[in-house]
Amino acid sequence: MTCKDTCNTRRAWLTGMFAAGIAAADPAAAVRVALASTPLPAPDTGGRVEIMAVGKAAGAMARAAQEALAMQGFAPSHVLVVTGAGALPGPAGAELHIAGHPVPDQAGAAAAAAVLARAAGLGAGDRLLLLVSGGGSAMLPAPAAGLTLDDKAAVNRLLLGSGADIVTVNLIRQQLSRIKGGGLARAAAPAGVTALILSDVIGDDLRAVASGPTLPAIGSRAEAAQRLRALGLWPALPEAVRRHLSAPAGTVAPVPDADNRLIGSNAQSVAAIAAAARAEGVAVHVAPAPLVGDVAEAAARILAARAPGLHLWGGETTVRLAGDGLGGRNQELALRVALGAAVQGGWPDDWAFLSGGTDGRDGPTDAAGGLVDAASPSRMRAAGVDPESALARNDSHTALAACGDLLMTGPTGTNVADLQLLWLP
Repeated sequence: MTCKDTCNTRRAWLTGMFAAGIAAADPAAAVRVALASTPLPAPDTGGRVEIMAVGKAAGAMARAAQEALAMQGFAPSHVLVVTGAGALPGPAGAELHIAGHPVPDQAGAAAAAAVLARAAGLGAGDRLLLLVSGGGSAMLPAPAAGLTLDDKAAVNRLLLGSGADIVTVNLIRQQLSRIKGGGLARAAAPAGVTALILSDVIGDDLRAVASGPTLPAIGSRAEAAQRLRALGLWPALPEAVRRHLSAPAGTVAPVPDADNRLIGSNAQSVAAIAAAARAEGVAVHVAPAPLVGDVAEAAARILAARAPGLHLWGGETTVRLAGDGLGGRNQELALRVALGAAVQGGWPDDWAFLSGGTDGRDGPTDAAGGLVDAASPSRMRAAGVDPESALARNDSHTALAACGDLLMTGPTGTNVADLQLLWLP
């Protein structure tokens, strides 16, 4: 078998392992298991059960929840699903909203209004089953008093290119919203609330998943303002946002207690890949810490690997945009690893590296990420693309597309952040 044949075999194998990680985060299965192990409390006599699902996995979660509740002997009086374009819809008869992501739009604002209205209509004998997955922050924009949807969209655009991690981003978003940071739980009171949460946040701080609609805020207005100043974004913010964050918050009602349950996470997907590889007799090296922070620093950690076998990371890196190219954090990480390996040497020629988003979409592209090997830089140059220049422009998508190294999965119906897999022979 030639080196090329070996590389192609390993690339296909890595893609299969990545698929195993996605399968482990199947949102429908996670909902079914959660409701089987701890059934939803029945509403009071005469009370209603309503389902609200928001995020990239909302449709599949809502379908599974409705089926599980039917097995418990009661049907929801209403099902509301808020998800993104191309995602699975909810069950037949559900109220469906297709909202913008990653920048909030008018459709999302309409969805947020519908969510708040239905929550406010619940009474003390009712129960809300909330199904939460990644993407929910952008999909439910409910601007705080004095702010507009345009203000929220402007802040989102600034944060997307700032290099801020998701916890910082959602701490800021919470202070600009009527839903985030427990706002939905307040609106639903005095109804009982159960939230099943598929986490796309490394470390699984549930306050940060979809900006915590049923949990207390991560920080305060003052902390949000401080983070924005530290990121250098304060002068570029809309005046209304600066005014809002500079004003005293006043008295905020505590967040009512909710039954918040973690039902899926990045760590579970990493464990599933490791188990699948070990079952094939492969040596597996799971990183002791997640791959988070600046994408260049993450690439350096990957390039330090030396032991033969499969190296695994889960995480979510950040990119500070300096150019006007097209790409995403996973595509840029793959390009950086390919270029770094060529410079440093030390790896056998038939290594392969995959970095992908479990939702099937990386940045504003149709790719999930990138899948590179030792020959990737030379293939890019042969196709007329200078990979170093592309990297400087944050144009990883163009470079990877030129040599067939984009990881294309289509929407997966789930979202538990990113997975990175490195094969060293």
